[in-house]
Amino acid sequence: MAPKAPLLLIAAGGTGGHMFPAQALAEAMIARGWRVKLSTDARGARYAGGFPPAVQIEEVSSATFARGGILAKLLVPFRIAGGVIAAAFAMLRDRPEVVVGFGGYPSIPAIAGATLLRLPRMIHEQNGVLGRVNQIFARRVKAVACGTWPTALPEGVEGIHTGNPVRGAVLDRAASPYIAPGDYPMSLVVIGGSQGARILSDVVPAAIAALPEALRRNLRIAHQARAEDLPRVVEAYDAAGLMAEVEPFFTDIPRRLSEAQLVISRSGASSVADISVIGRPAILIPFAAATADHQTANARGLVSAEAAILIPESALDAATLSAHIAAVLSNPQAAEQMAANALAQARPDATARLVDLVLRLVHHD
Repeated sequence: MAPKAPLLLIAAGGTGGHMFPAQALAEAMIARGWRVKLSTDARGARYAGGFPPAVQIEEVSSATFARGGILAKLLVPFRIAGGVIAAAFAMLRDRPEVVVGFGGYPSIPAIAGATLLRLPRMIHEQNGVLGRVNQIFARRVKAVACGTWPTALPEGVEGIHTGNPVRGAVLDRAASPYIAPGDYPMSLVVIGGSQGARILSDVVPAAIAALPEALRRNLRIAHQARAEDLPRVVEAYDAAGLMAEVEPFFTDIPRRLSEAQLVISRSGASSVADISVIGRPAILIPFAAATADHQTANARGLVSAEAAILIPESALDAATLSAHIAAVLSNPQAAEQMAANALAQARPDATARLVDLVLRLVHHD
């Protein structure tokens, strides 16, 4: 009987931020002839639709202290312990060569089980600050792969900068030639993410309306706003005589980014990765309520490289934002340099770097 292909066990939580890099690694390892299992909970399984059909999904019991009443919180340790035991027995039946965690509470059972069984294991952190679960395991794994650089790590823990994998549609636009601002139609893209997009809807239209007429008349705006904010955002742009597309979601963000002279965005890990890989000047406004202020940490690399301007929410108003937009769009040479600096921060080969790290763990263990 032919020997089984080597097994990679991926453990991830139920948000896109955790699942997307996990999916990218799964696809790459299957292409190399590996078997891949995804360990997640029932909520996470609902977000796993994009994974290749060859990936076997194993649901484990997990829980979070962040939701539910007192009784639910009291049961959390027992549910997690049950999940760890089940995960460990599953690994004894079908031993993984490597276990990789991408964060989120559903990744606890598999990483804890791999720790108990002393299997090769690593974690990948998407943000510039370790999430709660990755914080727990950072000292208990063989490698910590960092999507954002620099990443704040516990004392004595060394990170490896792999970058955050981006979608194929973004890679198709990687390093697209940048057209510097000038006296011709210019594209401004505004993306706010699902959380905390309201403040951008409040401030951005007024900031653009306050720009000098020489800039205003050339602007074509694509603004992603929450559905409940659409009517007032459209009205604000119309009242200012500005040409704007306002939608709850653009399916062609990679194309729009590649055609943009300037991007105004939150600094979620995926957004920062997309902006870097395509290479565009950006004004980043971190979501103030993000856990451990990780969006500010996410922005740090681009800001330090002079590829992006950071405006904290506490300092955000129409006049401040308008001045920064004008500074970028009125200075083609500086904008071009920002685009080049963003590109220099990119890791378009992030998936390949993750694969390399997995293979090194197999050979070194």
